[in-house]
Amino acid sequence: MKLLVTGANGQVGWELARSLMPLGEVIALHRSRCDLSRPETLAPLVAELAPDVIVNAAAYTAVDKAESEEALATTINGTAPGELARAAKAAGALLIHYSTDYVFDGTKSGPYTEDDPVAPVNAYGRSKLAGEMAIREAGCDHLILRTTWVFAARGGNFVRTMLRLGAEREQLRVVADQHGAPTWARNIADATALILAQAQHERRGGAFASGIFNLAAAGETSWHGFAEAIFAEARSALPDTALKVASVEPIPASAYPTPAARPANSRLSGGRLATRFGIGMPHWRDALRRCLEDIAR
Repeated sequence: MKLLVTGANGQVGWELARSLMPLGEVIALHRSRCDLSRPETLAPLVAELAPDVIVNAAAYTAVDKAESEEALATTINGTAPGELARAAKAAGALLIHYSTDYVFDGTKSGPYTEDDPVAPVNAYGRSKLAGEMAIREAGCDHLILRTTWVFAARGGNFVRTMLRLGAEREQLRVVADQHGAPTWARNIADATALILAQAQHERRGGAFASGIFNLAAAGETSWHGFAEAIFAEARSALPDTALKVASVEPIPASAYPTPAARPANSRLSGGRLATRFGIGMPHWRDALRRCLEDIAR
């Protein structure tokens, strides 16, 4: 089996190259070879490589910057996935694509299911929703995996930012009224490998159905709770790190204005994923501990 992975330098893309290796030949492409800001180049690339599976881990992820670059964000997150989907249909390939909790407005009191109404509150969310719609309209075999609050040992993410700030400042102020499940990129990649293997088995047996699935860690917390956990775990996993931070003050989102609005509730139900693929995601705190141990190595 030949597997094409886009966004090889990203948090999830980098992990996918390892997680998918047992399944076949992995072709992990960087932006220099596979640039989603140029959608017209994607169909010829897919035709040339003739993959059995396309895993699209490339995306425009600068949430605040997207407010002033919505056209570019929509090209990368909306138009390009549609082109990949049409190319996948022409090649008879399966497309796996990652989406986000930001397609919801965050006003629901409980975890979001895949069937809840979408209503993005920022440009990034609108661009990701455009990608979901374009993939469905293309009609290829596809699985859209919505995830949330992604972190990793590498790249720019909340864990790396907190470790840097915690080494520089004695006091931090972190938003406490937005809730979600921090999800480790490695867990996303490992789950994707399991999902992909079963999906291909279903396709060979004529029993495959395309769909959207939530793929988020178990448990929930706030950004403030996440920050406190990062420092607590880091003092054990990273004993050589000189953390100055002594206190983390909880603040409302209104006290930390950003160009892009964020959903107050980013919790995603994993019930459909468990029913279809038998996958239960690890708890976010366990994943955080493992990620910090990875950083320490």
